[in-house]
Amino acid sequence: MAVVRSRIKTLKIDGQDVGAHEDETILEVARENGIMIPTLCQLDGLSLVGACRLCLVEVVGWRNLVPACTTYVEEGMEVITNSERLQKYRRMIIELLFAEGNHVCAVCVSNGNCELQWKAQKLGMDHVRFTNQNPDRRVDMTHEHFVVDANRCILCTRCVRVCDEIEGAHTWDIFGRGENSTIISDFNLPWGESPTCSSCGKCVNVCPTGALVEKGKAAGEMIKRTEFLAYLTKMREVKK
Repeated sequence: MAVVRSRIKTLKIDGQDVGAHEDETILEVARENGIMIPTLCQLDGLSLVGACRLCLVEVVGWRNLVPACTTYVEEGMEVITNSERLQKYRRMIIELLFAEGNHVCAVCVSNGNCELQWKAQKLGMDHVRFTNQNPDRRVDMTHEHFVVDANRCILCTRCVRVCDEIEGAHTWDIFGRGENSTIISDFNLPWGESPTCSSCGKCVNVCPTGALVEKGKAAGEMIKRTEFLAYLTKMREVKK
């Protein structure tokens, strides 16, 4: 059976002429051409949600900024990925994430292995202008191997998606709205009492912060490994 390829679109990204298939996103095409756009919620192998808004880009002629991870390319599109306006927006997003949660890097087991921390450094965030919300969310240590600290969660939903789409358990979900939103296991049961969790650790490894970690890890020891996603995705495509 012949493989039907999507049509080719031509566009510009930061002044560079590029070609792309119509089913590709701005983020995918930018990376293919060596143009880096920061992300937090996006992870290859998982569905796209556009939750963190860190990958916002400008499209000439469009009124609003758009998330590169969920916006598909169009013919003649002119994309700007790194303007002063975008740098300000991205720093503000990172600052708001720090202010909304409890991210004290010095005492976090993911210190040095945290994507939020890396992005803050990359974007030049040296202080937070917003009042810290000092959340008092649950810290659940009931699981035999892992800990969830909702105070460090940035609601990227990586754990929700990897558990649902890759492991097939759907242990995790988001409960509440706005500033009261939080991750929960099953129907808000303690993680250690979950009837669906397989203890695979996939959620821990895709978490970009110190919200999901292994027990017994000291500061700086919580190394996240996401290589399994690319492998599992490839194997599933082979079986189709």
